[in-house]
Amino acid sequence: MRIGVALREVQRSEAGLAVELRRMADEYQDEVEIHHVAQDLARWSDEHVHELAAAAARHGEDTETLAGPGRAGPGPPPDAGGLLGAGADPGLAVLADLRRLYLAAAGVSVDWELLGQGAQAVKDAELLALSGRCHPQTLRQMNWANAMLKVLSPQVWAR
Repeated sequence: MRIGVALREVQRSEAGLAVELRRMADEYQDEVEIHHVAQDLARWSDEHVHELAAAAARHGEDTETLAGPGRAGPGPPPDAGGLLGAGADPGLAVLADLRRLYLAAAGVSVDWELLGQGAQAVKDAELLALSGRCHPQTLRQMNWANAMLKVLSPQVWAR
């Protein structure tokens, strides 16, 4: 069944988001809010990955290949905006990282939408409930990155 494709993709993107959140938590240990909140948000993505593995097993998907190490996907979107082109400016670096995080979370959100639509199409109430439970947390991850951009960008641009 094609729903397995959607399951694999949302699990891959969630795992990638968790990796990116942890990287940011490690990178910005001096930025208390980024450090602690990113760790908490990464745990949400970890929980989503585990719940998706259970759903995938119900659909005959190989959960080991879905959730195994190194399966986090291609990584964060590139810095297409060129924020890091100005050199090693730490202010620009945090904005670029938050921007990448926002875009990654937006991608996960789209994947949850597609999975939810697929769950409706195949009349899988459990999968639809999973999407309904997890997608709002992904939206909160995206909204947090956006809020941090709004808080930090005026300080960076005014320097």
